[in-house]
Amino acid sequence: MIDSMPPAQVANAERFERLGLAADAGAVARVRQEFGEWLKRFFVIDEVRFSDVVLAINEALANAAEFAYALADRPGTIDIQATYDPRGQTLTVCIEDRGVWRQRQTEPAPRTRGRGIPLMETLSDGATIEPSTSGTTVQLVWHGVDRL
Repeated sequence: MIDSMPPAQVANAERFERLGLAADAGAVARVRQEFGEWLKRFFVIDEVRFSDVVLAINEALANAAEFAYALADRPGTIDIQATYDPRGQTLTVCIEDRGVWRQRQTEPAPRTRGRGIPLMETLSDGATIEPSTSGTTVQLVWHGVDRL
């Protein structure tokens, strides 16, 4: 029997990656913390923008953990890959799952639900969600990010 491999981890000035994360609240909380530490270590970012970036990626991660595998018979995984383009001073974060897309609510959501996608769109300079038969990719982009 082959044991599963631990998640892959990379963090340097151009890249932050966590591949194969368990799609659960504990893993989301850990990677949110690690991502925040990465931002503070390598970038000049004020507290407001820091909070915006971390909240937006948290929403994407939480949505993948909560919804992508809701109908699956076994736990799934999430990947997060952040890349920095120093020429364009652009931070791009992709969160991917291999689950099933849940359609965006068109009716008003209960007061405590349904705000994740609008938050991602508002808190980033660009948000794209691409569902497919092999999973969903959320791409969030921030411009004008300076590196230390």
